[in-house]
Amino acid sequence: MNIDSIRNGIVIDHIQAKKGLDIYDALKLGELDCSVAIITNARSKKMGRKDIIKIDKSIDLDLDILGYLDPNITINIIKDDKRVKKFHVELPKEVVNIIKCKNPRCITSAEQELNHVFILTDKEKKTYRCKYCETVKED
Repeated sequence: MNIDSIRNGIVIDHIQAKKGLDIYDALKLGELDCSVAIITNARSKKMGRKDIIKIDKSIDLDLDILGYLDPNITINIIKDDKRVKKFHVELPKEVVNIIKCKNPRCITSAEQELNHVFILTDKEKKTYRCKYCETVKED
């Protein structure tokens, strides 16, 4: 398989296998006016299998979405065919409008324009709770 290299853009690497499409959808990459390549189940010495997303344009990424969906992701910024920056995302301490509260008695159910805010309460277990009613985010 041959995927062209990126002259200027972003490579999202070390995505947990089979999560690439979730990230593609969450970041709304289908709405971009550039090439986006999703490589699924690529071999990885470190992870066994992984997904990779290549974006042929420099864009602002929502690091909270990336960190929430997979905190082990690596972001590579490419300029003039060279990697100029590499960094890792982290599990965000707070996420806004990424998770929806399922509690029917939560204020977010009655107040439709209110943001859904979840706070990280247990980093080890990746547990998030609603800021308003403290309902635990369910999978």
